[in-house]
Amino acid sequence: MGSIAVNHLAWNLPGGAELFRDVSFNVGNGDRVALVGANGVGKTTLFRLIIGDENPSAGTVSVDGGLGVMHQLVGTADHPATTVRELLLSISPARIRAAADDLDRAHECLADDPMAYATAVAAWSDVGGYDAEVLWDECTTRAFGESFDEVAHRPLRTLSGGEQKRLALETLLRSEFEILVLDEPDNFLDVPAKRWLEQQLNETRKTVVFISHDRELLAASATKIVTIDAAGAWTHGGSFATYAAAKEHHDSIREHNQSLYDAEKQRLEDYVKLMRQRASISEAFAPKLKAAETKLRHFVEKNERPPDVAAQKIDVQLRGARTGKRAVICEQLEISGLTDPFDLELWYGERVAVLGGNGVGKSHFLRLLASAGSEGARHDGPGAVEHDGVARLGAGVRPGLFHQTHEHPEWSGRELVDILHDLDVMLGPAMGMLRRYELQPCARQTFETLSGGQQARFQILLLELSGATLLLLDEPTDNLDLVSAEALEHGLAHFNGTVVTVTHDRWFLRGFDRFVVFGDDCRVTDHTELPATWAD
Repeated sequence: MGSIAVNHLAWNLPGGAELFRDVSFNVGNGDRVALVGANGVGKTTLFRLIIGDENPSAGTVSVDGGLGVMHQLVGTADHPATTVRELLLSISPARIRAAADDLDRAHECLADDPMAYATAVAAWSDVGGYDAEVLWDECTTRAFGESFDEVAHRPLRTLSGGEQKRLALETLLRSEFEILVLDEPDNFLDVPAKRWLEQQLNETRKTVVFISHDRELLAASATKIVTIDAAGAWTHGGSFATYAAAKEHHDSIREHNQSLYDAEKQRLEDYVKLMRQRASISEAFAPKLKAAETKLRHFVEKNERPPDVAAQKIDVQLRGARTGKRAVICEQLEISGLTDPFDLELWYGERVAVLGGNGVGKSHFLRLLASAGSEGARHDGPGAVEHDGVARLGAGVRPGLFHQTHEHPEWSGRELVDILHDLDVMLGPAMGMLRRYELQPCARQTFETLSGGQQARFQILLLELSGATLLLLDEPTDNLDLVSAEALEHGLAHFNGTVVTVTHDRWFLRGFDRFVVFGDDCRVTDHTELPATWAD
């Protein structure tokens, strides 16, 4: 059995501002519950409250069953894992982690105290450590095609984000935990892996709570959807296919209740005002005035107006400009260790999706184009991509790169308005730009304190300001909420330039008309129709 009860949960930011309040919902045994909501509304904070990493400002969380947890960026929690073994331990039951720590310490002192090592080995066996290693062997074989012994000490940095996620998911889905709490489990997964995840979620008997913005995953797997907003939380007991209609109905009911509250309060206030006028003329109305004031006070005390939930509106204004007909020219380009030599020409105005499994060179390709110029590719500079052959941009093509992992150390510790000021955007216009992306409340926050979705929206805003005519987008929708993803799609549709996007978002893929596939066999192929492997 596995269930979660969240009751009247509230969370205040360190400065005292309220992030959310009165969040209540239940997750029953075997449910697959998706948590959705606007970027920055507090989904990841709610995640931390559920797993016990934080204490709520108010309310309670009750968990019935063992809890398995996967953070959004695997291996980057409070104690980052550096090897495959450490990653697997980090998502194991507490008794396994404790016994492993004892075993590691005893092994370091084996020469001095062999009995302590023997005791630690026995304890490792008693808590099920060897059974865990059998499970890990099965999971590494499924994820990488290699045994646990072969990869146990492999550095995580040598694995792609998708490989790390696949390994963690393989392990958690086969673990003893009754409940899984997963933060963005689909991020970094390629399309085949996302289909695998959908199948696993649909087949598991575990209770699953997950945060996701992947509309295809939500439609295929969620049995219940909990929406977090300024009013707390509301639950749609159906699938994502009927979510839009349910949200419209929910919003209309809230607006109706607001109207009823406002009308009744106004009626009572008007009556108090009338009695006060009459009481000023005749003392005979004093008792009626007192009764009217009491009735108004009781109404306000016993009834709470449904809070306003502003409709989320993101206004993406990617402009671009006319360039030469040929936007990207690749001649016998070979990305070292990842691809065979290939030729490729991309034309002005095309919408090109770059597809392929994890670790085949897609992100390297975007970074290479970002560092290229009309006179040919530059080979030097930090983070240069090793390659042979030619990668150059056409006349008037100016690249703008969106980083998948939002890695911008140069912005760390800097407020958004200061970053914009470096681009000669004064405070007034900067606030207007941030407002279009619903980032105005974050104007004085530093970049690293933003949620993943807020960081993504800010990156898109900077692409607006860059004057880019070639957008190089690496998984741009991974952290965007549903409304922001739709706003980006609308902005790209009106962009006057060329778009090259690495994406595993099948919903997002519908807006592309050309597909470049990086294969596991190192071949790069060009298609005018979505290959069957990637189609729904």
